[in-house]
Amino acid sequence: MKTRLAALTFILILPLPGLANQCGEVTIADMNWNSASFMAHLDQFVLRNVFDCDAQLIPGDTMPTGTSMVEKNEPDIAPEFWSNSMREALDNGVAQQRLSYAGVSLSDGGEEGFWVPDYLVEQYPEMANIEGVIKHAALFKHPEGEDSFAFYGCPAGWTCQLTAGHLFDALNLEQAGFTIIDPGSGAGLAGTIAKAYERKQPWFGYYWAPTPVLGKYPMVKVEFGQGSDQAHYNDCISQVECDEPRPIMYPPSLVQTVTTYSFASKAPEANAYLGKRSFTNQQMNALLAWMEDNQADGDYAMEYFLKEFPELWKVWFNPQQIEKLNKALAAL
Repeated sequence: MKTRLAALTFILILPLPGLANQCGEVTIADMNWNSASFMAHLDQFVLRNVFDCDAQLIPGDTMPTGTSMVEKNEPDIAPEFWSNSMREALDNGVAQQRLSYAGVSLSDGGEEGFWVPDYLVEQYPEMANIEGVIKHAALFKHPEGEDSFAFYGCPAGWTCQLTAGHLFDALNLEQAGFTIIDPGSGAGLAGTIAKAYERKQPWFGYYWAPTPVLGKYPMVKVEFGQGSDQAHYNDCISQVECDEPRPIMYPPSLVQTVTTYSFASKAPEANAYLGKRSFTNQQMNALLAWMEDNQADGDYAMEYFLKEFPELWKVWFNPQQIEKLNKALAAL
């Protein structure tokens, strides 16, 4: 009897295979914009096939997802979270060991600025700086033939209408002869870039990245010469009232992969992958342009990316993990 009990005890205390890295059921927020949906499908495929997780996608959006992760500990993963939108709540969640910052989804951060087409800078290299744009202001003809120069602003009602307007004032662009043109919508603003590019005409205005537009139409972000200042941006440029705006560059928006603390603890290897999985804006711009041209959803884009760009994703994995992923890809 003692022998049998000893054997039973030995069996019970043996660690189960993979218990220290037991992934189990995992929920991933599938946010309602293309880059985030692509990353959600990518993470689902990788977690299922490399880390043996039972990974499921659930609908998500920035504020509801962040709130749910803090209060309800679900979903487990938000692959592309624009953290500044609820920075205090997220930081509190991390401090209370409810959340974890796995890594940055976009290594450049969300990017905003005033842009000109690259073919203009090739012709006039000084246009990479605001002084050069002002010097050649006469090239930016107003589309309605008015006696002023065109600056395409952010659509009315968007937050960037405020920020772009304050920076327009800080740069004294009205004194240089420019008028802000409201494009009416995001699609309208994108259309002005496409039209200018197709005709190789001058264009100057506000835009952001990552976007399919900047993937299709290479643009140069104009330098203002004073760098960035997060405090001034928060206290003045992004506020309705900004009496003394300074011509600072837009600070990058932190875009992170946020996980629950419980997921990071139970699946450290999977969490380590999320810390390595990151894209530059140039890479994401190109992928978003491909998605738009091919009317591809996040799942289709995931397959395209993994099959066409192994040189980008192989650095996220060790040789054994790469072998598992390649095997899963071959079965698609």
